[in-house]
Amino acid sequence: MFSKTKKTERLDTEQREQYEYARARIKQKKRLMQHFIVFLVGSLLLVIINPILGYGDKFFIKNWFVWAILIWTFLLLIHVFNVFITHKFMGKEWEDRQLEKLKAVQQQRISELKKQALQEVTVTEVKAARAEEAEGLKKKDSQNPLSNP
Repeated sequence: MFSKTKKTERLDTEQREQYEYARARIKQKKRLMQHFIVFLVGSLLLVIINPILGYGDKFFIKNWFVWAILIWTFLLLIHVFNVFITHKFMGKEWEDRQLEKLKAVQQQRISELKKQALQEVTVTEVKAARAEEAEGLKKKDSQNPLSNP
C-alpha cells in the first residue's frame, strides 16, 4: 500500500516532466538568441549593401534598408514577447490549470450522462415490469373461471 516504488515512479515522472519543460524553455531561448544574432548580422549587411555598395539606389524607396530593419525589429520584439512575457502568463502552470478545468468539466458531463442513462434504464425497466405485471394479471383473469361472467 505504501510502497516506495509508487513514490519513486511519481517522482521520476515529475522529474521527467520538469526536465522536458526545462529543455523546451532552453530551446525557446536558444532560438531567440539565434534570431537576435541573425538580426544583427542581417541588419549590418543591409546597412553595408545599401549605402556603401550602392545596391538599391534605384529602388522605389531611397532608404529601404531602414524600413526592412524596422520591420525585422518588430518581428524580433514579437519573438521576445512570446518567449519571456506570454510564457509567464501561459506557461506550464497555466496549461496544467486549463487541463484540470477541462477534465473537471468532462468528468461532470460524464456523471450527468451516467445519471441520465441510469434514469432512462430505470424508466424502461419500470415500464417493462408494469407491462409484465399487466400481462400476468390478464393471464390470471383469463385462467380464473369466476372472474369471467
